[in-house]
Amino acid sequence: MQLPSSFTSKLASIFVERFSTAQAVRDHHGRDESPYPLMAPDGVVFARTNEEVSAVLRLCDQYEVPVIAFGAGTSLEGHLRPIHGGICLDLSQMNQVLDVSPNDFLVTVQCGVRRKQLNHEIKDLGLFFPVDPGADATIGGMCATRASGTNAVRYGTMRENILALTVVTSNGEIIKVGSRARKSSAGYDLTHVFIGSEGTLGIVTEITLRVYPLPEAISAATCQFPSIHEAIKAVTGIIQYGVPVARVEFVDEVAIAAINQYDKLSLKEVPTLFFEFHGSPAGVQEQAQIAEQISRDHQGEGFEWSIHPEDRARLWQARHNAYFACLQMQPGSRILNTDICVPISKLAKSIDAANEILQDSHLRSAILGHVGDGNFHALISIDPERPEDMVEAERLNSLIVQQALEVGGTCTGEHGVGIHKIQFMNAEHGPGAIELMHKIKDALDPKHILNPGKILPKD
Repeated sequence: MQLPSSFTSKLASIFVERFSTAQAVRDHHGRDESPYPLMAPDGVVFARTNEEVSAVLRLCDQYEVPVIAFGAGTSLEGHLRPIHGGICLDLSQMNQVLDVSPNDFLVTVQCGVRRKQLNHEIKDLGLFFPVDPGADATIGGMCATRASGTNAVRYGTMRENILALTVVTSNGEIIKVGSRARKSSAGYDLTHVFIGSEGTLGIVTEITLRVYPLPEAISAATCQFPSIHEAIKAVTGIIQYGVPVARVEFVDEVAIAAINQYDKLSLKEVPTLFFEFHGSPAGVQEQAQIAEQISRDHQGEGFEWSIHPEDRARLWQARHNAYFACLQMQPGSRILNTDICVPISKLAKSIDAANEILQDSHLRSAILGHVGDGNFHALISIDPERPEDMVEAERLNSLIVQQALEVGGTCTGEHGVGIHKIQFMNAEHGPGAIELMHKIKDALDPKHILNPGKILPKD
């Protein structure tokens, strides 16, 4: 869209050098990790305070200009793409840890604080924040997408770990929702209305989070299996037995080959489970022993575990690099992700079905995921210069989502909806729920300036 000159002059007078219409700056803010082509905003504002965010939103409301919040740019579903143009509101400079309350196990941070930064700042207090989506995302972005990741099986997702928020509404009002109390029955739960709303209902600027004591002992382990089915049945058995695993990740043989090449490792290229156990020294040993026995019952072999921090770091860095490793297997490619989550009892069936769907296609793919809570991803490689690749990848994604919904699952366990998952919202929620979501959107963002075109299918 063409920004009104009076609008841009007002922004320039407020933000001076922190408002840019330079092409390079706009292009940088028109990309994320999704496979969609570049969509540059019309301008970029770098905000540092709640009041500056409020000033931007008041102007955007007055001129009916779309505004899209931007953190680290690590999202996978096109959340950040300004499909209707407008202003990109870069919040990365709002990166202060505002308050740490060790006795309450709470911290309050600005939205631009990154996950690794937070853990670095609270480590000396014997605390850590466990939600780990892999990427070094901002806390605000993780709140916006209701992120989870590798530790969710034990510590929960962003939904369970946020107590309070500061939010700037579409007309620029600064409000606070939630409290520092561990529970409350006072009125509507507005905190959880904004968590996962992807910047479509308000801009989250401050977040109060639960943090946890650093475990006394941590051990990590790997185990190899002859088939995907046996690996997933082992996970199901371990979870149903009640072993309090902190993380259990599945990586198929294709992804293991990619990791070996990318990280210069020599892991056996078969379906593999990665485990992590937290607790006392005796507790983590017992957990590992039970997991090993159940894995053996499902033909698992080569169970190796270690308490050495450097071994754990190498293992989990390799797992977090799997996405980029798969990109490197086909130079110039992009990845289309699936993100289904199903009840744990349906996990083996769902992954078997997804694997069969993928094996019938000419596109290269890998399966990995946070299988301890029923969430897994198919990473489908496409050539961005071949539109037919995108069509085929979307066909595969639709089939995988359809079978997940049939067993009571969801189209997105942790990535969020963005642009990509809108096509499944009606099938998952039904027309009544979608209509109610539209009413909430209309009430909180009557001019539809907040990240328009995301989450909700058109009326």
